[in-house]
Amino acid sequence: MTTIKSEKIRTFCLGLIIMICGPMLSHGQDNESIMKELQAIKSDLRNNDHTYDEILKKIDDALWFERVGDVAFVDKVYICGPPRWKEKNPTGMGAGNPLKLWTYVFIPKTIDPTRKYPLLVFAHSGVHGNISTYYTHIIREMMAQEYIVVAMEYRGSIGYGRATYENIDYGGLEVEDVHESRNYMLENYSFIDKDRIGIVGWSHGGTITLMNLFRYPDDYKVGFAGVPVSDLIARMAYTRNYEALFSADYHIGKTVSEDVQEYRRRSPVWHAAELKTPLLIHTNTIDEDVNVLEVESMINALKAEGKQFEYKIFEDIPGGHSFDRMDHKQATDIRFTIYKFLEKYLKPDKPFKSADEMRKAGYRFD
Repeated sequence: MTTIKSEKIRTFCLGLIIMICGPMLSHGQDNESIMKELQAIKSDLRNNDHTYDEILKKIDDALWFERVGDVAFVDKVYICGPPRWKEKNPTGMGAGNPLKLWTYVFIPKTIDPTRKYPLLVFAHSGVHGNISTYYTHIIREMMAQEYIVVAMEYRGSIGYGRATYENIDYGGLEVEDVHESRNYMLENYSFIDKDRIGIVGWSHGGTITLMNLFRYPDDYKVGFAGVPVSDLIARMAYTRNYEALFSADYHIGKTVSEDVQEYRRRSPVWHAAELKTPLLIHTNTIDEDVNVLEVESMINALKAEGKQFEYKIFEDIPGGHSFDRMDHKQATDIRFTIYKFLEKYLKPDKPFKSADEMRKAGYRFD
């Protein structure tokens, strides 16, 4: 993970600074002033990381137009989500204001704006991730079926500076952010069919998909959750390097052992009883990120609640965690089955007749 690598670099730099400053401490220098300076340097290093990510984001934004501009009208709009869940200064200027966030809108160039079309709400992956051209072929496939797509850069997304990054609220208000992108589309685009709205996402996006379905069952016709993070309590036991991301002061601020109920509140597996919407879940036995056992726990919880849903546990598919987001034939064949599931409920105007037709739409050639 980029964040963890960056933290290692910062730690190395700070260690180097301490080695240089160490002799100063032993010669009667003002310890307090030196520590303040070290904290300022540490803060600058963090800000530099975010500046670098902002540059990369601007480059990738330009690539969207080059990679899907032939089939889609691409826009990026500035909207509001709920206020921060954790204010640094609750009585300060602007405290409690709605949080301002960016969201992408992809509209097929083939639509007739006097008619109605289905909407797919797309939740990106990554603890600190974003909507990048990693998803190019998936967006092209969605455009070919004449889905309208909205993809929110919810709080915690990377590429928008330190403030957005540190507003992260995993399994909390980020779910509301993505739901707000759905509402924005209904309020602003007359060609959205309010009765044909689905939500999709992989990994962290799968978590947000599940939580949206659980909180707003009447607002979505169908959902797909690929390799969803399902139980943060279990996850912390086998991904120790994630613990610092969740227990950071600006985030949860506590470890699982210090506040197990808070982690439970943010985990889909503990909300299985709330499912009312048609749902498809995918997982892979060789997932190196979200262990198959975690997703099986989600599946078993839904079964225990007597819920009707579909799922598939794939065996040893190349790509591990990214198995059905990749570009090899096996991955695209699996993606075709996802679209056929969504098609049953959203009824797009131009459904794919075959996986080969889908590949031509996504990759330009068959």
